[in-house]
Amino acid sequence: MPSPEPSHDHVMVVAGEASGDLHAANMVRALRRLRPELRFSGMGGGALRDAGVEILVDSTRLAVVGLVEVLAHYGDIRRALNTLKHSIERERPRLLVLVDYVEFNLRLARFAKGKGVKVLFYVSPQVWAWRARRVRRIGQVIDAMAVLFPFEEAVYREHGIPVRYVGNPLVDEVRASADCYTLRRGFGLKETDPVVGILPGSRRGELRRHLPLIMESARLLRSRIPRVQFIMPIAPGVDVDRDVMPHLDEGLGIVQVSGRTYDAMHASDALMIASGTATLEAGLLRVPMAILYRVAPLTAFILKRLILIRDIGLANIVAGERVVHEFVQEAATPEAIAGEIERLLTDNDYARQVRERLGIIREKLGEGGGSENVARMALELIDTGKLD
Repeated sequence: MPSPEPSHDHVMVVAGEASGDLHAANMVRALRRLRPELRFSGMGGGALRDAGVEILVDSTRLAVVGLVEVLAHYGDIRRALNTLKHSIERERPRLLVLVDYVEFNLRLARFAKGKGVKVLFYVSPQVWAWRARRVRRIGQVIDAMAVLFPFEEAVYREHGIPVRYVGNPLVDEVRASADCYTLRRGFGLKETDPVVGILPGSRRGELRRHLPLIMESARLLRSRIPRVQFIMPIAPGVDVDRDVMPHLDEGLGIVQVSGRTYDAMHASDALMIASGTATLEAGLLRVPMAILYRVAPLTAFILKRLILIRDIGLANIVAGERVVHEFVQEAATPEAIAGEIERLLTDNDYARQVRERLGIIREKLGEGGGSENVARMALELIDTGKLD
């Protein structure tokens, strides 16, 4: 039986974690404005569902990081991949848009290409941190790459991969709803006492590894600065009862906020924050931070031999220098993290210098419009099968 022709009005979108889910949802909304007749299905979370995408696989359970951690969830990941493959086989979408979630999405890309489906990868893997062979492997299974950082374009062009810098959607998205003191009053915080934001990551493994470390750091900080207050925004899709509450120290009086991450950041004087997209968001808001990250020991052992760059925090990578301190693996100790936050809260000159240096991030990312730009790029692939 012959394979079905690609459906011109069907786009499959696949995102594997909270930040990708948000970027993908904003792209879908932009595509709907430009071409209302399009229909969408795929994998994602609440943001894509709210954007009107038919969710074939809920990504919440798949938001894991690290080689060891992925192996522990291999059954869920394999089932999700098979579900999406079957849908591609059956419906033949005109375009598959893959957002981050690299290893999973590259496997799906290879399958889709083999079925004649055009593939657009949005939010580039951090290939500039890895070996060049990784770039070549990506080029074999996609039709085009949409990148969020200007310096990424040259990496793909060098390997003959169709690429376009679409602009970073965070430039448009990262805004607080009010000034710092108004937000503090709304959150029930004292206006003039120092506030520290807690952002441990959104994946279950991140919460398990980071929250105990952050709690110990917070206790040390409270012993040194008794008036310090804490606020913790809860990422979409996080199971608070299962993954947060068992690790929290109730004696610290941490204010939990749902769905207002940028407001919580803006209300803070400093952040204890896991490496990831959140550090870039904090940088755009010019909030000083201590970046921390831990993975399983075996994962760390392997990654040390593969990663080429010194810094892991996107805020530092985009700035082009180490603006804020990073505490990774064995360097991520309560004493070190609490010490850095204490300095940010008590040394006004130091905190001001950090805020000023974070200002370069918005300058380097340039103009906004990322979601609409990638939507127009997607339409080119739908209409012509290639980029102009």
